[in-house]
Amino acid sequence: MYIATSIAFFLVGGLMALLMRAELAVPGMQFLSNEQYNQLFTMHGTIMLLLYATPIVFGFANYILPLQIGAPDVAFPRLNAFSYWLYLFGALITTAGFITPGGAADFGWTAYTPLTSALHSPGVGADLWIMGLAVAGLGTILGGVNMITTVICLRAPGMTMFRMPIFTWNILVTSILILLAFPLLTAALLGLAADRHLGAHLFDPATGGVLLWQHLFWFFGHPEVYIIALPFFGIVSEIFPVFSRKPMFGYTTLIYATIAIAALSIAVWAHHMYATGAVLLPFFSFMTFLIAVPTGVKIFNWIGTMWRGQVTLETPMLFSIGFLITFLFGGLSGVLLASPPIDFHVTDTYFVIAHFHYVVFGTVVFATYAGIYFWFPKMTGRMMDERLGKWHFWLTFLGFHGTFLVQHWLGNEGMPRRYADYLSSDGFTTLNIISTVGAFVLGASTLPFVWNVFKSYRYGEVVTVDDPWGYGNSLEWATSCPPPRHNFTELPRIRSERPAFELHYPHMVERMRSEAHVGPGSHGGHTTEVLEQ
Repeated sequence: MYIATSIAFFLVGGLMALLMRAELAVPGMQFLSNEQYNQLFTMHGTIMLLLYATPIVFGFANYILPLQIGAPDVAFPRLNAFSYWLYLFGALITTAGFITPGGAADFGWTAYTPLTSALHSPGVGADLWIMGLAVAGLGTILGGVNMITTVICLRAPGMTMFRMPIFTWNILVTSILILLAFPLLTAALLGLAADRHLGAHLFDPATGGVLLWQHLFWFFGHPEVYIIALPFFGIVSEIFPVFSRKPMFGYTTLIYATIAIAALSIAVWAHHMYATGAVLLPFFSFMTFLIAVPTGVKIFNWIGTMWRGQVTLETPMLFSIGFLITFLFGGLSGVLLASPPIDFHVTDTYFVIAHFHYVVFGTVVFATYAGIYFWFPKMTGRMMDERLGKWHFWLTFLGFHGTFLVQHWLGNEGMPRRYADYLSSDGFTTLNIISTVGAFVLGASTLPFVWNVFKSYRYGEVVTVDDPWGYGNSLEWATSCPPPRHNFTELPRIRSERPAFELHYPHMVERMRSEAHVGPGSHGGHTTEVLEQ
């Protein structure tokens, strides 16, 4: 339910993006008014980040996490259902502004004050946006509590913390981040509602309220970027070893890198506020540079997993490699933006838009597709169509880079974000046409995906084995496709982080362990000794 609803909102948000790109293709107002354009970019950002990227995390976690730790279900199934309905109704309230006379919220998804005051945004659409996100945020908080409890309390015998799959680890760390970040957003939103209707003056510009809102919002907003990134790091960390025919390179290092990213993500929020002149630039710049280190460790580990492996390019692996390339680009432009002089030059331009989409689309969307293709046989008992999957990948990859690569140059030339129009004399037209063509290719890429899901669900090749990919590592590949009512009829012995592989290839265990801990032994030196836990 989470996955289906999230994908539906993803398609709606994508439609809004296509309307904006069509408007920006050439100078002059084509078919949208300024107000409609403002509503579109506000709701596009809100839907994609808070109504698609965040809840789809719980879609994967609900299904896969209990399987990976050998549990029959999540710890609180009823709370789980309650979380989903809070999300759904919160999402519907948030987007209901479109059917009100004044239209939806139009102050940007960051909701900077005083644009959100009753004076500047008197319509009911703004109130629906505020309260809808508060309701949906409560659902996210409860989901986080559920996941933490499930991991701590329901692990199978032998499943120690350092035998858990990377995906499960990342969901655990993400859920802790949710408990830190989302209550703050909810409090800020309720404060905003009090300002609008009770005369609270919390975010009054005369008393520094504008900066207070930015601090509160970004203290939520930057951990939120990692809340939506870490689970998808976990998904590709499950996929790379399977299609490289190798154990994960540096399993423990990946876990510590995840914890380091989560810890540092709480200390970098003010890099969104360099241009205000009211934050300590050296500290936040240094911390932002620092967070690139554990992220780089992860990229190194993923490349190390593929290195000298027998890599096969099935659709999940293609999307994982697409994720790696795109996220690497986004990370590099992020390192540029961490430097205040560069940030002053390109802040609030299309350079930031391009960076943000490379990081978020590159992470969330590519890894979402990878996860769906990877676990679809486990969820439904049927394989997805590989040919359609490859069409889907190449259309997505080429469409995405066609849309957003040129936006770096647009931003560097000074095209501001959130403008509905520009002059022909600005010189932005050619790059905008390229970006719009890319956007429509990207929009078209969803068609083979949707058709593939429906076709495969009805007529796909039936899976008759526990592990259709042949080299699965974690426990979900040690039960039938789809799993029985309580996930397992029997559990294999769990002696490492790869119980399903050891179940299916008992004769390979020692060799694979020695290869996972590479020493100079293969070149005449000593081999790192592997100790049984």
